[in-house]
Amino acid sequence: MLLGYHTELHPNNQQKTLLAKHAGVARHAYNWGLWLTRNILNHNSNNPGSKLKFPTAIDLHKLLIAMVKPKNCWYYEVSKTAPQYALRYLSNAWKRCFSKVSGQPKFKKKGKDDSFPAECYANTLDGSISVSFNHIKLPRIGWVKTYEILPDNVIPKSVTINRKADRWFISFKVETTTIITEKSADVVGVDLGVKTLATLSTGEIFEGAKSYKKLESKLSRLQYLNRHKTKFSNNWKKAQLKIAQLHNTIANIRKDTLHKLTTYLAKNHSQIVIEDLNVSGMMAEPKLAKAVADMGFYEFRRQLDYKCELYGSELIIVDRWFPSSKTCSRCGTVKESLSLSERVFNCEHCNFSCDRDLFA
Repeated sequence: MLLGYHTELHPNNQQKTLLAKHAGVARHAYNWGLWLTRNILNHNSNNPGSKLKFPTAIDLHKLLIAMVKPKNCWYYEVSKTAPQYALRYLSNAWKRCFSKVSGQPKFKKKGKDDSFPAECYANTLDGSISVSFNHIKLPRIGWVKTYEILPDNVIPKSVTINRKADRWFISFKVETTTIITEKSADVVGVDLGVKTLATLSTGEIFEGAKSYKKLESKLSRLQYLNRHKTKFSNNWKKAQLKIAQLHNTIANIRKDTLHKLTTYLAKNHSQIVIEDLNVSGMMAEPKLAKAVADMGFYEFRRQLDYKCELYGSELIIVDRWFPSSKTCSRCGTVKESLSLSERVFNCEHCNFSCDRDLFA
């Protein structure tokens, strides 16, 4: 299976400049390609008798070399893969749009989600991308230090570099084999909630990080202080960076909690049973949306899905309409209604009583 690695880079000032140039060229190529393809679509809709061929990623790259590169010499300061694969991503975005999987691609904005592909499926013969302990070699940038030790003897695939809160990160995929771990339990049921993140059928309870709730007042204060600053001024940029860093901290605390929980479940249990939650429907409820988002239910399932495959466990998804909270486990009686305020399940037929989350 393919396993993704995501770690922070530790570039020097010169490398930071090169990384920003690569992201800028990739963004410029993407926006230019989007402008061209939109004009072609408008021409074809207004002139049905003389339609133009919609360009592929290869066609766009040829036009970029002929029309854009000669007029913008800074294209030659970065690796050719940055604009090349940016146009490939644009082509894939249009394919998803035409197949009605997603909407039309949008123009990229400087400073927002800055990223670029270093190289997709790097060839080991050219030596353009290689990994060594806590360094990774990138085309036109050279050896860049990382904060973490990287896996040995791997061939990075789908290498992407992005910037978050003025920090540079690299992500890539490597081939890995399944790691079979010794299981302490055969089957475990997991009930997710907003009061406690997870309640296991074994009686264990895992509290959620609730990082947004804890840091909400600090975030509100930073946004309050930023409200009257002149846009794009130096003070405004400093304030925006502080807000972005705090948002990043909130997300990292949440991910750390979820990673620890999902790793524990996948390593120590042969079968893990969870409910198919309607997260989008829960997010539509105004009183629950903030608490649900703070727990990260979708991220929990995403991590558990690939970790079960990695550690040789089985993930079982229970139908969302199964009344797990209403069906008595002793006599099988299904209660007609159960409000959220009722935190203890009480069966009227057999007088069975149990904590609601543990019971589910």
